[in-house]
Amino acid sequence: MALTKGDDFPIHQTAEPIAYSGTDRNFYDRYFFNGYHPTEGEDFFAVAFGVYPHLNVVDGAFVVVRNGVETALHVSGWLGDRMDLTAGPLKIEILEPLNKLKVTVDSAEHGLKGEIIFTGRAFPIEEPRFVRRQGTRTFMDYTRLTQNGSYTGWIELDGERRSVDGFVGTRDRSWGVRPVGFRDSQEVVPQQPPQFYWLWSPSSFEDGSFFFHSNEDATGRPWNTRAVWAPDGAGEDGMEHLNGAAAIEWRSNSRHAKSAIVTLTDDYGKPAGSVAFQPLYEFQMMGLGYTHPKWGHGQLHGQLTVERENIVLAETDPTMPFNLHVQALSDVVFTDAAGKVRKGRGVLEQLVIGPHGPSGFSGMMDMAK
Repeated sequence: MALTKGDDFPIHQTAEPIAYSGTDRNFYDRYFFNGYHPTEGEDFFAVAFGVYPHLNVVDGAFVVVRNGVETALHVSGWLGDRMDLTAGPLKIEILEPLNKLKVTVDSAEHGLKGEIIFTGRAFPIEEPRFVRRQGTRTFMDYTRLTQNGSYTGWIELDGERRSVDGFVGTRDRSWGVRPVGFRDSQEVVPQQPPQFYWLWSPSSFEDGSFFFHSNEDATGRPWNTRAVWAPDGAGEDGMEHLNGAAAIEWRSNSRHAKSAIVTLTDDYGKPAGSVAFQPLYEFQMMGLGYTHPKWGHGQLHGQLTVERENIVLAETDPTMPFNLHVQALSDVVFTDAAGKVRKGRGVLEQLVIGPHGPSGFSGMMDMAK
């Protein structure tokens, strides 16, 4: 039966029931959250929740970083009604669309419980549509909204409950086509060496939020990028749109940033300030399933499977492929065009595979000197 609760809402985009999402087996629909204290400490949490209609799979993860250990609760199961955002012990509720959402995790068996509510600080930004092909095959074609916000609630890990009241962070929603599930057995021809360069740096300040991202080719040319300053309370027309270019100092024997600075200009090329990032530590995105050798997005693990994983961050090897993708919790300094200096916090997400001329990377996995 294809009819679901979604079919009673006026949200159809085709003549098909909501259960069907176009024809590409790699269609996905995902939620993401992260949170951290705006000025102190190193506690961090992140959540991912993905729906894969053509694979009939739903999966997610709730991850907490405390005392240098990243604890991930992985969840995977069969997809039921797409309006029911539940996967085992993990649940998302939309309390107020485009503004307020609730995440609940409740797995006493694995030592992790929590209830957190995200409230947006301004209207979400829509990032430019991401379209990338490998020859004639669509590699990515998706849309994403991004929004900074504040949190209330608590997280309990191994019996220790800590409040997240006053935490800040970012949530996003993306949907479209990405590589999900098990790899296609038929290679793209002619074969092309893998190359992917990605920076994403949503940051939180006392009076607003800064967003910058850049996808670049092997020569360093951006093929998808955006920079936005969003004052608290701003609507869609109250944001300042800028142009940004990032310079990275890479940490030796890694593809992770030691520091970074985004130089800003306006639409006429005039200087519009800068945003400097000083990473504190790297959160491993594999905890959320990204590049995970077992818990990759959309992979089938049975009707319902839940598993806990502990990652000691000081022991991770940055040269391993599944450790390339990170979000570095960072102290951030934003100097605007008028010279006003704001100090805050954010993340510097990094995934660099293959060559990237400006970084000095020429091979698939060569590391910074």
